[in-house]
Amino acid sequence: MKAVILAGGRGTRLAPYTTILPKPLMPIGDKPILDIVIRQLRHYGFTEITLAVGYLAELLMAYFGDGERFGVTIRYSREEQPLGTAGPIALVDGLDEPFLVMNGDVLTTVDFAGLMAFHRKGDAAATVLTYPRSVKIDLGVIEFDAYDCLTRYIEKPTHHYHVSTGIYIFDPRVRSYIPRNQRLDLPDLLQEMMARGEKVRCYRPDIYWLDIGRVDDYQQAVADFERYRERFLPFERE
Repeated sequence: MKAVILAGGRGTRLAPYTTILPKPLMPIGDKPILDIVIRQLRHYGFTEITLAVGYLAELLMAYFGDGERFGVTIRYSREEQPLGTAGPIALVDGLDEPFLVMNGDVLTTVDFAGLMAFHRKGDAAATVLTYPRSVKIDLGVIEFDAYDCLTRYIEKPTHHYHVSTGIYIFDPRVRSYIPRNQRLDLPDLLQEMMARGEKVRCYRPDIYWLDIGRVDDYQQAVADFERYRERFLPFERE
């Protein structure tokens, strides 16, 4: 199976760490986060991996090489200008079967093979892995009518959502919606596909997931990995 890992962003929310280190090389325990991701993908049967690189690409290429030590084949697709989260997919050749696309800075326990199997059983052009998140508002929320009269006062409400994990399965035809060498983000791609009548499914397993894009989330990921390492790398015991 094939995967495209988006590893070209500047990681500005993790500055100053990412001034000298690309976000996928941020350490989680004794390994960079992308090292963990690639080991997980190999465990679940993904053997052809393309890293879409840009910012500090040489460091990523020096660390991962051709993928031999991970038991996979790693190729690189380098964007000369920022292309967003969907644009780099158009530069990757050989995507002639359903393929996985994901961010390179995600700590998760998802069964990637199970995600692919879910997609293959349906007739959708794309499948989005989702995750439940709760957002607490630490203020009293006021609602009022057209006459500025209070209609509702909600003290510190919590809102519940399902969010995108930054992990997708795409059919090859999805690439026809991505213009070459033009910036395009994945939310816009999915909206365009749906507008043209394509089906996009959501996969909602019971998993752990955390995007390390912010400093507090990164610190949480480091703590969780140390505490529950066997959940993320269970095959280390094999």
